[in-house]
Amino acid sequence: MAKKVIGQLKLQVPAGKANPSPPVGPALGQRGINIMQFCKDFNARTQEMEPGAPCPTVITYYQDKSFTMDIKTPPASHFLKKAAKLNSGSKTPGRATAGTVTVKQVREIAEAKMKDLNANSIEGAMQIILGSAKSMGIEVKG
Repeated sequence: MAKKVIGQLKLQVPAGKANPSPPVGPALGQRGINIMQFCKDFNARTQEMEPGAPCPTVITYYQDKSFTMDIKTPPASHFLKKAAKLNSGSKTPGRATAGTVTVKQVREIAEAKMKDLNANSIEGAMQIILGSAKSMGIEVKG
């Protein structure tokens, strides 16, 4: 018999740095999820990722207090800021340019994010990444 799903929880946790302090601990604790087990599992599954990269995580928790987690790739904005060597995007996107990235960098980001994007081809994924770059005020060269 399948386990009864109680609900889902979405968190953005830094890769390899899950710990029981807020916001992770309280969010899991109030739903009866074993906080230390989540932290161990999450850190083990993200150890090969860049430390500190924000990882959107969907946690499905069940009636018997067990849980499963789906860890997604870091947001496109994280990759774009890293590629353009920025701390944040433009304060006025569309008017001021915060930085630049190359088409090659956009392709690499699209390939890294492909499994989480709603695109059928790498070119379609690149268009999604280009839209994110434009909304952050990052110009694409070459």
